[in-house]
Amino acid sequence: MRKQYLEMGKITKTQGLKGEVRMQYYCDSPDMLEEFDVLYMGKEKAEVEIEKSRYLKSDVAVIKIKGIDTPEDAQKLIGKMLYLNREDVELPEDVWFIQDIIGLEVVDADDGTVYGKVDEIYQNGGADVYSIKTSDGKQLMFPAIPEVLINTDVDNGKIEIRPLDGLFDIYRGKGENGDED
Repeated sequence: MRKQYLEMGKITKTQGLKGEVRMQYYCDSPDMLEEFDVLYMGKEKAEVEIEKSRYLKSDVAVIKIKGIDTPEDAQKLIGKMLYLNREDVELPEDVWFIQDIIGLEVVDADDGTVYGKVDEIYQNGGADVYSIKTSDGKQLMFPAIPEVLINTDVDNGKIEIRPLDGLFDIYRGKGENGDED
């Protein structure tokens, strides 16, 4: 089941004298934060209006929340999580939230072999890399490229892949020539 509210970032400290706060954001792009006038704060998901935001560095933004006008008010927010409501976002076709992909079962598109479940996604340039935790606790990784990632079915909890030749051999105890070690 998809979460209604998705983690956007966490308030880490105050900024200046006007009630602004620093937020470590978790979204793919800092531009995404600019799309929201409303976010939801804390476990209770209290609606907060974002008056303005700017980027300080690669994963930190400074935001001004309406009604928070002093450093003392801002101090009370440190450690609070900010969320977005999935209904406020329109994703392009074949694009998913990372939080929706984590936990999906990964199966071989050709023979149905179950590899495990996605436990992490690394975003490092050209293509994301998905990490799979196998039933025996091992970690497998594959690039999320069209040649490997055949189908993502978030609604049914499954990803189908077609591993490139030798991709998982190292994890199966095979050497460079394919022989068992």
